[in-house]
Amino acid sequence: MDNIAGQRSGLSIATHIATALLVLLWIIPTLGLFITSFRDQDAISQTGWWRALQGAPQPFVLSVPVEDQVEVDGGTWVLETNIFEGETAAGLPPSVVDRGRVAAFGISRLRGADTDPGETLETRQGVAITLAADGALLASSPEPLEGALALPVMLVAPPQMTLENYTEVLTDTDAEERAALLERGTTLDRLLFSDEALFGPFVNTMTVAIPATIIPIVIAAFAAYALAWMEFPGRGFLIAMVVGLLVVPLQLAFVPITIIHEWFGIGKSFLGIWLAHTGFGLPLAVYLLRNYMVGLPRDIIECAKVDGATDFEIFRKIVLPLSFPALASFAIFQFLWTWNDLLVASVFLPSDTESTVMTRFVVTSLLGSRGGEWHILAAAAFVMIAVPLLVFFTMQRYLVRGLLAGSVK
Repeated sequence: MDNIAGQRSGLSIATHIATALLVLLWIIPTLGLFITSFRDQDAISQTGWWRALQGAPQPFVLSVPVEDQVEVDGGTWVLETNIFEGETAAGLPPSVVDRGRVAAFGISRLRGADTDPGETLETRQGVAITLAADGALLASSPEPLEGALALPVMLVAPPQMTLENYTEVLTDTDAEERAALLERGTTLDRLLFSDEALFGPFVNTMTVAIPATIIPIVIAAFAAYALAWMEFPGRGFLIAMVVGLLVVPLQLAFVPITIIHEWFGIGKSFLGIWLAHTGFGLPLAVYLLRNYMVGLPRDIIECAKVDGATDFEIFRKIVLPLSFPALASFAIFQFLWTWNDLLVASVFLPSDTESTVMTRFVVTSLLGSRGGEWHILAAAAFVMIAVPLLVFFTMQRYLVRGLLAGSVK
């Protein structure tokens, strides 16, 4: 009676809850990294990304002129002004002047801004000062005020989201340096492909990942069709070898493959890493595609053979279009692996800056020389994951169908 149609079991509800928690555990850090990549360094160091829309408090020491004070009944001198207007606002950033607010204020530079806006503080000279959140200042004194009032304040600037972090990490220059270099005749290409810019490693990573994904798919598709639908001696042994190669650690092949590359004159190059990634990815590709192709309706294949179609025509016109979910699921895994790879790239690519990929660039350059600049690291990290995210969400509908290939008869 526990599995009556229309009723959900406790296991099903627990599965949905666990799935929702896993999704949140994945989405929340990704969202935080995305928001952080658009914030400046000061905002990142002062508040968390979840408070990005609230703005970040920034300390200032204002010098408020007292020329506008007036004497009221009883011999009290009163000054009414607004810190976001007139001479007081001259030293503030335009964004703070336009839309800023007061988070705290004080009367002592030593203690700083330690009082909430709207409260009243009294100095040793008997000057009572009240500062509202909108910047309205009221000061009253039994004696005429002289000089200027020095007020430490914490002003909250409106959230500043900018693309400058991405521009800086892709060109290794800030806005002022970039403008100066462009005025001196430096081309944009030289900025993008400089030794310390991320754009060059980004292009190199694309150069590695795209061929290293396409080549094993092409080879594995032919091999999988042969193992699934063609009769020849040793087919069972080849299938067993493919399954066995799935559990072989790739580190065991580094030395032999490196020696073979030297024999053929490939050495450390893009061709070498393409062939290495192809060899490491073929067992999974052949296994996945073969399981999927075996599950295709036999009647379609036999009818095509009766009509006189060759194996190549059957593969190209029937099997390959029907196997697209399996091809897409392997393409996702292979692309993500090659895109995020550091170990294979370190072994089969030269150590010069012209051939480095993003994973090695971030480890050797950004973390080494700019480890404290979180706005740069966040932008670089999101550049690294943006393309895999795009690939995954574009092809994820085929992922489950491809992974379940051959699991049900």
